[in-house]
Amino acid sequence: MPNRMLRCLPLLLAALLLGWVLAPAVADLPERQEREALRVCADGNNLPFSSEAGEGFENRIAELMAEDLGVPLVYVWSPQVMGFVRNTLELRVCDVMIGAVAGYEFVQNSNEVYRSVYALVVPEASDLEVTRLTDPALQGRRIGVVTETPPLVPLRRTGAILQSYPLMVDTRVRAPVRDAIEDVVAGRTEGAVLWGPLAGYYAARAEPPLRVIPLVDDDSGARLDYRITMGLRRGEPHWKDWINDFIDRRRDEIHAILEEFGVPLLDRRGQLLSHGAGGDS
Repeated sequence: MPNRMLRCLPLLLAALLLGWVLAPAVADLPERQEREALRVCADGNNLPFSSEAGEGFENRIAELMAEDLGVPLVYVWSPQVMGFVRNTLELRVCDVMIGAVAGYEFVQNSNEVYRSVYALVVPEASDLEVTRLTDPALQGRRIGVVTETPPLVPLRRTGAILQSYPLMVDTRVRAPVRDAIEDVVAGRTEGAVLWGPLAGYYAARAEPPLRVIPLVDDDSGARLDYRITMGLRRGEPHWKDWINDFIDRRRDEIHAILEEFGVPLLDRRGQLLSHGAGGDS
């Protein structure tokens, strides 16, 4: 599920589905007119999105924003698990999440930053060439999938033999997507269906590198592509306007960063712009 929030997009989707109903109401406060720093809410151990070492693509986008604003970049680190928004944006200790799924109800969404899609990750020599979860070629194949993510049910219906990995984890101690990739490399599974940004990043860093096949032709009825926005507090129209203007002005640079990280990108019609790691542009 793609926007990322996006441990990854799967974590953000889980938060969207489960809801943080216990988040306390925050009194309306005047919107800040001056910003002495760009204060970003982020998970410090959530590659390819963000890390305390600044190695994620959301770190790179944040750097671009701070440069554009002409202010220092400051992070507020928190594991991206249930309660993330409550402990960051809602406490007003930071002002923006670089990756938030469009429609996520606990933040105000910016315009679209990018759109991506789930992908099948396979060894380079694999005979699997599927771009939809209903392809009969998946029947009887050992396929990894993160639990409670959209590909799970279609894969089961198609007859794949599933190896599941947990969704809601503390990123400081678990990396289920990395585990799924390692199982493909070791031959314990024949492939894994993962959120596109995660698929592209980890497949390119596997040894040997794996092939990424975006599932752009899927007809299973599952939602596999998502628009990713930035998340901010409600009641901040001027801040939202600035962010939307930034996204529009710097879109080419943002997409160049995402392509560098192997993110499969879709245009607004859902057509593939880049196959990310292991594919053709």
